[in-house]
Amino acid sequence: MKVFGISQVLARKWRPQTFADVVGQGHVLRALSHALDHDRLHHAYLFAGTRGVGKTTLARILAKALNCERGVSSTPCGDCSACAEIDAGRFIDLIEVDAASRTKVDDTRELLDNVQYAATRGRFKVYLIDEVHMLSTHSFNALLKTLEEPPDHVKFLLATTDPQKLPVTVLSRCLQFNLLRLTQTEIADRLAHIAQAEGIDAERSALNLLARAADGSLRDALSLTDQAIAFGDGALPESAVAEMLGTLSDDTVTSVLRALADHNADALMQLIAELDQRVPNYAQLLDAIAESLSKLAVWHVLQSVEDEADTDLYESLASAISPEDTQLWYQIALHGKRDLPLAPQPRIGAEMTLLRMLAFRPERGSSEASFADAKSTSSPTAAKSAAQPAAKPMANQAAPAVAETRQAASVPTDVVEVDGDDGSLADTWHRIVHKLELKGMVRLLAANCALESRDGDALTLSLDKRSESLLSDVRVKDLGKALANYFGSSIDVTVKVDGVTAGHSPAQREARAKEQAQQDARESLERDAGLVEAQKLFDVTLDADSIQIDGMNQAAGSRSNNGAQS
Repeated sequence: MKVFGISQVLARKWRPQTFADVVGQGHVLRALSHALDHDRLHHAYLFAGTRGVGKTTLARILAKALNCERGVSSTPCGDCSACAEIDAGRFIDLIEVDAASRTKVDDTRELLDNVQYAATRGRFKVYLIDEVHMLSTHSFNALLKTLEEPPDHVKFLLATTDPQKLPVTVLSRCLQFNLLRLTQTEIADRLAHIAQAEGIDAERSALNLLARAADGSLRDALSLTDQAIAFGDGALPESAVAEMLGTLSDDTVTSVLRALADHNADALMQLIAELDQRVPNYAQLLDAIAESLSKLAVWHVLQSVEDEADTDLYESLASAISPEDTQLWYQIALHGKRDLPLAPQPRIGAEMTLLRMLAFRPERGSSEASFADAKSTSSPTAAKSAAQPAAKPMANQAAPAVAETRQAASVPTDVVEVDGDDGSLADTWHRIVHKLELKGMVRLLAANCALESRDGDALTLSLDKRSESLLSDVRVKDLGKALANYFGSSIDVTVKVDGVTAGHSPAQREARAKEQAQQDARESLERDAGLVEAQKLFDVTLDADSIQIDGMNQAAGSRSNNGAQS
């Protein structure tokens, strides 16, 4: 059996020694590097962020950069006595304080008594105060006086996980850097680098599990990796890591999604039975499913995922699970986790959630064709056959409609009642625009365009010259994304200014419909016997401008000839 000897825990052995070794935090590294290289130093720096993201590590590297015998720069040599002593934790001019254990004002005063004296070995005397928010109010007051008028040879490096607890008077005297939680990919990449350097056989999926469990903290990830190496007898296979963490492997979640995609209830129940033998956390199962579905939703829109190693997986899942199913199942997973404490047993709650995904899977009618899969044809006979009328749908149900484009291609639509609906290009675009989830100026642009033609996945829209101010590259791009998300394939949108809308844009059609409804309402009121009698009796006239149309309801106001209102 191969024996692995690691003299130090990974978190200490692989602690970054230079800015170049730090994972993430590019915004902080850039600011510090520029300040050091151009001699724009501040007397106090505050590093804020959650655990294990590099606060004290950055502070120590900064202390090394300030005191390197080769000069102040963003690249300390690491070889001089000052750098070596700082790395070893015995540099006399680097005073590290754990504020959590020294909260009393007397401790702070004792610490600051020697501030006035010059550095003994280095260029600067550096005070590194960790968890500074733990200091008492009196301690902060004592520290504040020194922060207000610090000696030139003193630098304060403060670290905290809770900057909101620091007095604003202290915050205002520090340069504050907010360190970000590391992404799962950043942590997994770092673990892969360390595993390779240590000669440890590690599966990428196992590293992904460790990175996910670390929840943004690289130090936690390294501690878990130490534990996993011991658990796996010097290796990091996915099965061992998943067992140690009590988490689900990516293969298990993928198997669940494939069973759902195949509408295979038997396979789904078998997977649940197998999981139940491992005493699983079913809330974690639903979390993992929701996370995978969120990545799949991103793939449907962008055809990419954060971790390139998952490209083949999500490309395969996308071919089996539609964007509509993805969104629906994601919501069901979230609601299922919320309701899990109410279930008779956790397993029953998880089973019902997965069965709900099967039971409420959207069904597409055979006459409703996908825009991306529609085949262009110039055959009038084919177009006529495709446009045969179907049974009228029930209220609030979507019904397929087929439009004759100039290439006689079919386009899916939702039900939006339009007077004189004849399956024309105008009707098709009117339905699509109302189905898209557009907002603001992008919706205005779409509503003022008319569908001119379609050629494959290319859509040509026309825009009246008077509405040209609505047009911009960004809005056209956003419109294309919305169409691609709705139809499930990439759509190339072209907008021709000064095109012939001829009153066919959704905005123009709705304006005509509103005007007609207003006219009908006025004529109806003018024929109303009761209103006619009221006009004669009270000498009032109908104020046509006050008529409002709200769905099927009509309202009108009246105005008296002598100025009084009826």
